[in-house]
Amino acid sequence: MKFEVTILGSSSATPVYNRNPSAQLLNCNEKFYLIDCGEGTQQQLIRFGFKASKIDVIFISHLHGDHYFGLIGLLSTMHLNGRIKPIHIYGPPALMEILELQFKYSETIIKYPLEFTPISADVPKVIFENSDLSVSTIILNHRIPCTGFTFTEKKRLRKVVIEKLEAENVPLEYYPLLKRGVDLTLPDGRTLLNLDYTVDSDRPRKYAYCSDTLCDGSYFEEIKDCDTLYHEATFLHELLERANQTHHTTALQAAETAIKTGAQKLLIGHFSSRYKTLQPLLEEAVQVFENTQLATEGSTFSI
Repeated sequence: MKFEVTILGSSSATPVYNRNPSAQLLNCNEKFYLIDCGEGTQQQLIRFGFKASKIDVIFISHLHGDHYFGLIGLLSTMHLNGRIKPIHIYGPPALMEILELQFKYSETIIKYPLEFTPISADVPKVIFENSDLSVSTIILNHRIPCTGFTFTEKKRLRKVVIEKLEAENVPLEYYPLLKRGVDLTLPDGRTLLNLDYTVDSDRPRKYAYCSDTLCDGSYFEEIKDCDTLYHEATFLHELLERANQTHHTTALQAAETAIKTGAQKLLIGHFSSRYKTLQPLLEEAVQVFENTQLATEGSTFSI
C-alpha cells in the first residue's frame, strides 16, 4: 500500500525565495490528506501535479499564519471549481470562526459541506479513523495551543500463500476467510490451518508530524518508534536561546529527538528565512542522526 508524504512548504513565518510556508500532502492508499496549509499551498499543489479535488481531509496544527493562511484560498477555489463532496477539517476551535468570518464578508456561500471538528491541544487523542489509517494528536509546547499529528496505518489482513493453495486446489471462495485468520474444514473433509496457508501482513507504518514546538521532551512518548518523523528545525543550535524564546527547535535538537524516540528516518523543516542555504542545518542534524533529510519543496518520501 502506498504511504508517502510530499512536501509543499518548508519555510517558517516570513517569506523567502523558493520556499513556501508549511504544508504537506500525505498519500495513504491513494487517499490524500493535507497537513497544514500555509500561504500559496494551492499553487504548490498545481506546481507538483496534485489535484486539490482529491483532498478530502485537512489537518491544521495551530493558528499561526504560516500554517493556515492558505486555507481560505484553497477552500474558495474548491467552491469555484464546483466541488460538491464534503471536505473534513480538523483544527483549533477558533479556526471555524475565522473561516466563517472570511466567507461572510466575501459573501461566499460554498457549494459543498464543510465538516469541521475542533481539536484540543490539552490531551492527545485519536481524532480520525478510516479503513486505511488512524490519526492522533501530539500535544506540543508552542507559544499558542498547537498539536502535531501521528498517522498510523491500520493492520492489514493476513496474506495467503497462493502457490500452496493452488497446488492443493483450494477454491478461491475460501481465501477471504483465511486472510481473516480462520481455520477451515472443506466439504471434502480436509482441514486447513490458517497458519499453514497464510503469512502475517507487514507491520503498520507510522508517520509523525511535529509542527512548532519547544523541544522539552513532553511529547516524546506520543511519537515513539516512528518509521518517519518530521520535526521542525527552525534554527541552528548556535541560536538555541532564540529557539527557546520563540518555542521552536534547533536542527541538533530535532536529531536528538529522533534518537530518543527510536525514529527510523528524520525529516527536518520549518526553516527560518535567515538561512539562504539549508546545508548547515542538514549537516548539524546528520552529525547526531545520520538518516536525516531536508523536507524541501517537491520532495516525496516513502514512510
